[in-house]
Amino acid sequence: MAELAVENDELVLHLSGAEKAESLHRDLRVPLSAVTSIQVLEDAHGAADHPGLKAGTRLPGVVEVASIRTADGKIFAAVHRATPRGVRVLLHEGSYDEWIVGCPDPEAVVAALKLPT
Repeated sequence: MAELAVENDELVLHLSGAEKAESLHRDLRVPLSAVTSIQVLEDAHGAADHPGLKAGTRLPGVVEVASIRTADGKIFAAVHRATPRGVRVLLHEGSYDEWIVGCPDPEAVVAALKLPT
């Protein structure tokens, strides 16, 4: 399962081996200064369900581990059936405009990261 962590001056999205294979991607990193906000999502699947060009694995409502290009920008999603809630990390620089990450306790993730909400 994907996990967010602050390492030095970066926010890192660590992907499991399976997620790396599913998304054709490696761990993602951005400077902390690139993080605009982080929000709790009650429905991370819904937030990741955008029409658009996809690279990775997407079965809406079941699993979204993919890069998604929409009319509004580029999203990286890592959401599984077991993690329907999650967080949205909004970014203002880098190769993605937002990350959507499923997690069992998004409130605890937000509190632990101590990023702007």
